[in-house]
Amino acid sequence: MTLALVALAAASGAVARFMLDHAVSRGIGRAFPWGTFAVNVSGSFLLGALVGLVAFRGVDTAYLIVLGTGFLGAYTTFSTWMVETVRLIEAGSRGRALWNVLGSWGAGTAAATLGLWLATLRASVPG
Repeated sequence: MTLALVALAAASGAVARFMLDHAVSRGIGRAFPWGTFAVNVSGSFLLGALVGLVAFRGVDTAYLIVLGTGFLGAYTTFSTWMVETVRLIEAGSRGRALWNVLGSWGAGTAAATLGLWLATLRASVPG
């Protein structure tokens, strides 16, 4: 059953990735891979939050397996990030390639940290 859920979540993650990448690229253009950037940073945030919920809020680890491995594993992409970086270098855009690597790494790390931190906060609702 877990395998089927991971597969279903992965299919959903791949579709979500395609839709966000397409929407961002259509809106901003393709001179820089902003679509992949948006996907990877948002995925980093969501994975950080999910890990935090499992580690600090008692959420069942099955969610981490299905959503983290399935949905977010298919949603985020290391390979596309690297291919787009190589393409920028080949096009003579070394500055953009460097920004793609460092900006994605920095923003992804910050987003994951923020998601994890937000998941650890106690709700301020009385009761």
